[in-house]
Amino acid sequence: MKRIFGSLILLLFFTLSDLSAQDPVGNVPFTFGEELSFQVSYGWLNLADAKLQVAKRPQDQNDKPHYKIDVYGKTKGAATIFGKVNDNWGTYLDVETILPSLSYRHIEEGKYRKHEFVHFDQKNKKATMKLFDKENRNLKETKDFDLPGQVQDMVSAFYYLRSKDLRDLKQGEVILIRGFFDKEIYNIKLIYEGTETLETNLGKKETYIFSPQLPKNKLFRGEFPVKVWVTKDKNKIPVKIKANLFIGSLNLDIISAKGLKNN
Repeated sequence: MKRIFGSLILLLFFTLSDLSAQDPVGNVPFTFGEELSFQVSYGWLNLADAKLQVAKRPQDQNDKPHYKIDVYGKTKGAATIFGKVNDNWGTYLDVETILPSLSYRHIEEGKYRKHEFVHFDQKNKKATMKLFDKENRNLKETKDFDLPGQVQDMVSAFYYLRSKDLRDLKQGEVILIRGFFDKEIYNIKLIYEGTETLETNLGKKETYIFSPQLPKNKLFRGEFPVKVWVTKDKNKIPVKIKANLFIGSLNLDIISAKGLKNN
């Protein structure tokens, strides 16, 4: 189970990253206090709970209001036998530009620990990473990076996409993703596969379907191992993710959605 949640986060946000970092932001379909809860399962086994949460009030960064957005993942039940996971990924997203000013990761997976902060200077195309020790007390490393332009982090990217107009996408259309994660700029192809009506815990939903082209790895099977279903409504929330592993498949299904802007 170790590193599974981190891999799911990568899948979710590789799949739902920005269409183009320079595109203007439209109507933002989320608001303060939104909370999306998910269940992660492998076959009949419920492995973990995951949550995407927007803080109830604006938070200041660089004297500007931001959305503080956190993603939490925690193993439960029998899955803890394989190693306990208690992860928190987050971002401070500029209310006006929908670009991140700060991202962070607090990872606890078995004995593995990582505490990382990345400060973004979107105007001057710079990023500064700060890595702390296992107790998140002492600074271990600081490193500066040049950016090719405006970028998203792994959490902000999904919320940026939700602000885009997806209605004119054509089936089979390829979208190039650009963002900054783990000291690198990533560029991955995203395939729009069309729409589908899906039964969910929130009821029957019309959805958009996306598949990312992922680099070869030891965990997932095939060139397009992941599908993500996003509601075809004003909220544009993910309701299901399916990842084909080398043995079986991993599913992330929505359980509840609170504080939605559009009801």
